[in-house]
Amino acid sequence: MLAVTAIIRPEKIIDVQDALYSRGFCAMTKINVSGRGKERGIKVGDVLYQEMTKIMIYMVVEDDEKDIVVDTIMQSAMTGESGNPGDGKIFVYNVIDVVKVRTGERGALALQDSKTEMF
Repeated sequence: MLAVTAIIRPEKIIDVQDALYSRGFCAMTKINVSGRGKERGIKVGDVLYQEMTKIMIYMVVEDDEKDIVVDTIMQSAMTGESGNPGDGKIFVYNVIDVVKVRTGERGALALQDSKTEMF
């Protein structure tokens, strides 16, 4: 299992979410964050914005789904034809284990859809 964390522009969250949903990836956590990359902020006129508002998406996927998820996020989060500074970053790292609190299921079983309908 792998964790995929993407930090993207807030105005791209609907595009990214819709693209992931259309490929069957509905489980995600979204968090409002702020920060900056190596550019040390952005200057607009006389105002220096040292931190920018972003959205962080966190997902856990099977190893064989990583490329689909990463490519989907990259394509849908990019601004313009070739992207722009500040479009974001995607981090991928190993997940040692997952435990579903309600049932105690572990690993891939903990990631499977529940038989209980929420909506």
